[in-house]
Amino acid sequence: MARPDKAQHTSDEARQAAADTARHLLDIGAVNFKPEDPYTFTSGRVSPSYIDCRRVIAFPKAREAMTAHAVALIDREIGRDNIDVIAGGETAGIPYAAFVAVALGKPMVYVRKEPKGFGRMAQIEGALEDNARVLLVEDLTTDGGSKVRFIDALREASATVEHTYVVFNYGIFMEAWDNMEKLGVGLHALATWWDVLDAARENSAFSAEQLDSVEEYLSSPDTWTPMAS
Repeated sequence: MARPDKAQHTSDEARQAAADTARHLLDIGAVNFKPEDPYTFTSGRVSPSYIDCRRVIAFPKAREAMTAHAVALIDREIGRDNIDVIAGGETAGIPYAAFVAVALGKPMVYVRKEPKGFGRMAQIEGALEDNARVLLVEDLTTDGGSKVRFIDALREASATVEHTYVVFNYGIFMEAWDNMEKLGVGLHALATWWDVLDAARENSAFSAEQLDSVEEYLSSPDTWTPMAS
């Protein structure tokens, strides 16, 4: 399949931010390539690669750099004046939403995966006015499926949701764009697996055989087979 990131990174600033984000993710040990012993996700998908974006919160240098890149992306692609509230998706999106909300000087709420209590705010913690323009923030997206419940909950509470921001988009599953298009929501991300793969090749973070196998997966995730150990 085509590399969606080629269309996603539409400026030099976006490409530089993606490369810098990928380097930080590698430096802090958030990137895992195991094509010889692949991961099985809760969705049932088998993958030679795994990204642990939650590690970022423990590394101030990476955290600050990515937050700065996020603010620049939001200003460039959305416009901070078009956002009233930053919403974090439970649980991994909450710290990122906090970082962005502080950097932009915006109010913040967070959205639970399941309702707690009754009424239109049952899934939302914080103060949310009717028709508030909300930016949903999470750590990553694979096929975009998890975003649906958060967006539905925010809209049920009379919020307007037209954009979602993630640090990392797998960038290989077209369902991510399809799901967001069905919801009428723009998907914005700093980096994809293609960016991380490029950075990993530059610093020889993994063996050539591992990198080649991961690239085969990224090019065709549904037909990929594990590398012989």
